[in-house]
Amino acid sequence: MSKKIIVIGSGFSSLSAATYLSKYGYQVTILEKNQDFGGRARQLKSNGFIFDLGPSFYWMPDVFEKYFGDFGKKVKDYYQLIRLDPAYKIFFEKNKTVSIPGSFEKILSTFENIEKGSSSKLKKFMNEAEINYSIAMNGIVFKPGFSIFELITFQTVRRVKYFMTTIKSEVSKFFNNKKLKQILEFPVLFLGAKPENTPAFYNIMNYADFKLGTWYPKDGMYSVVKGMVRLAQENGVKLTSNQNVEAIIEKNNKIKGVISNGKNIYCDIVVSGADYHHTESLLNSHQRNYSESYWDKKVFAPSALLFYIGLNKKVRNLEHHNLFFDVNFDEHASAIYNNKKWPDAPQFYVTVASITDLKSAPENCDSFVILIPIAPGLEDTESIRNSYLEKILTRIEEHSENKIKDSIIFKKSYCINDFKSDYNSYKGNAYGLANTLFQTAIFKPKLRSKKIKGLYFTGQLTVPGPGVPPALISGKIVSKTVMQDFPSQ
Repeated sequence: MSKKIIVIGSGFSSLSAATYLSKYGYQVTILEKNQDFGGRARQLKSNGFIFDLGPSFYWMPDVFEKYFGDFGKKVKDYYQLIRLDPAYKIFFEKNKTVSIPGSFEKILSTFENIEKGSSSKLKKFMNEAEINYSIAMNGIVFKPGFSIFELITFQTVRRVKYFMTTIKSEVSKFFNNKKLKQILEFPVLFLGAKPENTPAFYNIMNYADFKLGTWYPKDGMYSVVKGMVRLAQENGVKLTSNQNVEAIIEKNNKIKGVISNGKNIYCDIVVSGADYHHTESLLNSHQRNYSESYWDKKVFAPSALLFYIGLNKKVRNLEHHNLFFDVNFDEHASAIYNNKKWPDAPQFYVTVASITDLKSAPENCDSFVILIPIAPGLEDTESIRNSYLEKILTRIEEHSENKIKDSIIFKKSYCINDFKSDYNSYKGNAYGLANTLFQTAIFKPKLRSKKIKGLYFTGQLTVPGPGVPPALISGKIVSKTVMQDFPSQ
């Protein structure tokens, strides 16, 4: 008789883990707290508008191809991709914009037009980033994080400087222009930590951005969720929604099952893709891997204030993805990571999916998603949300020369309190742990419980880290670990 596994949650990491485990011969059931599958990547439909609630950037397409390839499938079997060109548009000060094209050759020209000689520098910078990306994707990111020796290879030893220096210092070695520096530093700020605290090895994100491109799954990021759900079902995974896991059942420090909606569900193994801290709160304090003080001392990546907005008209001068860097970069970063306060003048980004996908809005209308990175754990009130919306819309109007405020026919906000209630997210974090040196690889929370045999963790708070592609990889890592510890038969 094959072993029974319960997977808590249905985000990307949970779907990934469940599908691999089912393929390996286990009986796998997903228990999802919310009505819809997908975790943070759920979808909002209202008034003819369709919004992706969470991730909007589709980067690292190779990871998705490898994932579906592990099951003898291709991405195109489940959803269609569109390469965005431009990938995104950046608004600096008034009337100063830079569009990042969809091909590297055009990006080189863009850089050269901003700073003479920068195209050759960008080639050198990107060559180094490509080597790091290859090392990461062909080994490091697939390690379970149990031992320092996982990281010590001939290749990593030769490139140890990229772990000892920072993104900020590495970018500054190549470029002098402030705008170019911001362009190269933004991925780590929005996805993890301040550039001066992020190892230079994370220039792999620049390679993913400039070389591998920015894509849009037709019908939105939720089409990726639907594709993964279909793949899971094809491989025998049972998916159930509206299942709130209230407790973990153990006996003699061994997994026996969970309590969901007041009912006992027995199994041999539990894999939790829910918030790591929340999952451990379902155990007695002495059975947890980590204490409250441990979590409180961790450096978290940002939470977010999001607005989902429907307009009764089409807008001008905006692209599918738009970054607003018209205010001080360092001040906003300090508000997130140092002062942990609401920023006075935040940077933010705007996704207008309806520019690419006409189905996301009614005819002659546009759909907006606005995201402002903020520190986790902040006070979250309706008045604070509204005050920021007013400020942000004013800046969008000024820079894009659109009248927006009077054209809003749908509006919904989402912030820290919602991340807590919908996802049991620690301090309302949105992305997981910041990618600092001592929160990378072996320094991340372990994916195996040290106290309860048969309990495992996957997702953004463990290896390899935050983001959609890492979530898929996390699911693969934990499934291999389970298989090694508990053979399916």
